[in-house]
Amino acid sequence: MKINKLYWKISATFLLTMVLVGIVYIFVSVHTARNYFKEVHQELYGDIAQHLVQETKPLANGIPDTTATHDIMHSMMVINPSVEVYLLDTTGKIIDYVVPNSTVKMERVDLAPVKSFIAYGPKQFIVGDDPKSPGEQNIFSAAPIFEHEQLAGYAYIILAGAQYKETTSTLLNSYFLKSGTTVFLTALAGSLLVGLLIIWLITRNLQHIIEMVRRFKEGDTKARIADAGNNDLSVLSTTFNDMADTIEANIEELKSVENLRRELIANVSHDLRTPLAIMQGYVETLSIKNEQLSSGERQQYIDIILGSSEKLARLISQLFEYSKLEAKQIQPQKEPFFIAELAQDVFQKYQILARKKGIELHLDQPQNLPLVFADLGLVERVIQNLMDNALKFTPAGGKVSIVLRESGQSVEVRIADTGPGIPEGEQSAIFDRYRKAPSTSGRSAGAGLGLAIVKKILELHDATIRVQSRLNEGTAFWFHLPAYGG
Repeated sequence: MKINKLYWKISATFLLTMVLVGIVYIFVSVHTARNYFKEVHQELYGDIAQHLVQETKPLANGIPDTTATHDIMHSMMVINPSVEVYLLDTTGKIIDYVVPNSTVKMERVDLAPVKSFIAYGPKQFIVGDDPKSPGEQNIFSAAPIFEHEQLAGYAYIILAGAQYKETTSTLLNSYFLKSGTTVFLTALAGSLLVGLLIIWLITRNLQHIIEMVRRFKEGDTKARIADAGNNDLSVLSTTFNDMADTIEANIEELKSVENLRRELIANVSHDLRTPLAIMQGYVETLSIKNEQLSSGERQQYIDIILGSSEKLARLISQLFEYSKLEAKQIQPQKEPFFIAELAQDVFQKYQILARKKGIELHLDQPQNLPLVFADLGLVERVIQNLMDNALKFTPAGGKVSIVLRESGQSVEVRIADTGPGIPEGEQSAIFDRYRKAPSTSGRSAGAGLGLAIVKKILELHDATIRVQSRLNEGTAFWFHLPAYGG
């Protein structure tokens, strides 16, 4: 029903447009035809003023010779009743005339068109003042009048007088009323039929598109417009298909994200529950058996509670940090700094922890490393997370290395350990924000937010974190930071 309304609205608009075009066409045709007839008439009778001057002497000592000239003027008007004859002085003032059935209303004629006509002749279409119709232009013939080889005035003959106008107007109106109406109606009917057919074809394709949109709206995400690139509305059809593909992909991604979100909640809940359960258990023990415990046991319980609370605090801090990164609430404040100095500071901070775990810590950096351009605090956080990860999974007697290397227009930062390694099939998931660290690799289960934070921070720096690992040989993470060229 809506398509039918659209069809008739478009059809009505098309019909109205065709009618307006037809009216404009008729108006332009009438105007062009009138000018054409005037141009032909001027070319045919443009020499009549010259003949008048040659056959008689219109002026004698600057005064009209009415006896001789009026007879010739009347003879011309008998042959061509539409002409109106005027004699002008050298300034354009009308000094004599022979005009039938009307009163001359102008005393002077503009000589500029007259001089142009004399210069170019009747081959060029020129109009001048009509003394009987002030403000109107008309076709004319003109010739100079000389006495004793001196310019004495002009013969000025209007070729399309009142009688000509009346006759041609009647003929033109009759012609266009008959032929113009027939041509217009025939063209209008043919154009209308073709236009209605085209509109019907377009709206038919539109109906199919609307049907696909309705199906997609009702939940059929597989609905697509067949042969979209070859119909009359190919741009609209292909755009809809592309949009539907994008929406379907987004829906699938949202479903995947929802599943991963649930997995994250389960993982985080497990990680939160473990230290909370430990803390609750030891607090209850202290509360119930406080008098029965020795001071050493009390201190041991308090240390366990403190360790669990610190672990809980770290996890909560990671969650807040990652949520801010994902919401783009953290923007890097980039500045040039010495990456070698930052690596040395991190190395010193982790020396004590490494010694306690029996792990050898090694720093390898060449001299004269260039400055890098990045956010100092965020880069430090990346290196710390990678160091935490390496020390966490490296057994006693193992080795953790920080290696810096200049690489073209950047500096490579590599953190390597001699831990159990990560199976190749699990390496793609370790940076996933919603995945546990793989348990099959010998690493303990966890929310995996440390590496997810690393990836997010490096993305803010347009950098990529890479990993290389082999089972029982160790794991290496590395990334590049742009060298500062200032």
